[in-house]
Amino acid sequence: MLTAFVLIRCEVQRISEVAQAIAELPNVAEVYSVTGEDDIVAVLHIKAYEALDEVVPSGIAQIQGVTGTRTVLAFRRFARRDLEAGYDLGLA
Repeated sequence: MLTAFVLIRCEVQRISEVAQAIAELPNVAEVYSVTGEDDIVAVLHIKAYEALDEVVPSGIAQIQGVTGTRTVLAFRRFARRDLEAGYDLGLA
């Protein structure tokens, strides 16, 4: 299972509408409105890299009000216990 983060820019007056539409798409696990350069962050869980095509350019980017996307793939997840173990070993 792959995790991807999609950073989404959209028309400001449509943030809630766009976020709700994104939340309804397959493979979208979570959607957040955020501060900063981007307006929305979507967390995707996909089975294969090729599935990104269905979710991002063919899905999220086609929603009315979306003006741009950037996708970041995760390659390692750190849980709290992983981070605490690193501190115990003196890695931080």
